[in-house]
Amino acid sequence: MTQIDPPGFTGSLLDRSDLVRTDAERLAAMRASPAAKLLALEGIDPVLDAGGRLSWKSLDEAHPDAELIFLGIEEDCPRFAEVRRDLPDGVNRSVAIFRMLDIMAAGEAGTYAAARSLIDWHVRHGFCARCGTATAMFRGGWGRKCGGCGSEHFPRVDPVVIMLGEYEGKVLIGRQPAYPKLRYSALAGFLEPGESIEEAVAREMWEEAGVRTRAVRYVVSQPWPFPSSLMIACIAEVDRATLTIDYTELEDARWVSRAEVAAALAHEAGAPFLPPPRYAIAHTLFEHWLAGE
Repeated sequence: MTQIDPPGFTGSLLDRSDLVRTDAERLAAMRASPAAKLLALEGIDPVLDAGGRLSWKSLDEAHPDAELIFLGIEEDCPRFAEVRRDLPDGVNRSVAIFRMLDIMAAGEAGTYAAARSLIDWHVRHGFCARCGTATAMFRGGWGRKCGGCGSEHFPRVDPVVIMLGEYEGKVLIGRQPAYPKLRYSALAGFLEPGESIEEAVAREMWEEAGVRTRAVRYVVSQPWPFPSSLMIACIAEVDRATLTIDYTELEDARWVSRAEVAAALAHEAGAPFLPPPRYAIAHTLFEHWLAGE
């Protein structure tokens, strides 16, 4: 059986220790512990050591005006991240972050994903969406509470379906204008209110490629911290090969065979397309399809 690596941004060794978040005494003890560590960042990007692992520093090095998020416990060390108002938001991705993701040790990206998404959420949610009053961190950084109306706000995760359309032994792939030259990936789109996963897959396949789905099967999921999505990977059987491409969404779409997908993943000379990077769930989805799952 073909060995398929776990999706990127998964496998963190953090114990998130939810009960600590609501226990003021235990949380204070975690912050006071000599073993407590603060995630080292440059802006919102991680600082990696020579082995591709996250770097940590003393809590004493936190900015005096920073709010601290309790990430959890790993290797008996309480782990924290700081939130400062001068940090960039997590939507924008630096060139450096993609190079880091290629070398980041397994599981480390999962810890970073949680920290980055939380930091971004705090940076963008300093005021109550209900009454506009300033909010303050609570639950160890896993929520914010309004100082005016008392509303409690919690980090949100945006679900996204990402799928390969399948027809007579081939799969449908597409590319957006922003992709590197020759790169193709699976089609994708956000779930809308009132939709199931299956309905979202069917809608996106119809809107972007003009094909109807007959059956949808879930494959695997992945957090995507740019800024805070959950990628839900599926394979959708469709009713025909003829495409009607929405060129406002896609630059191109095409059908490819198993041999062509295998050549692309192996980066063979003459492969018909450049695959997504290994940390992207589309890469994992291609691997599952090749394995017959």
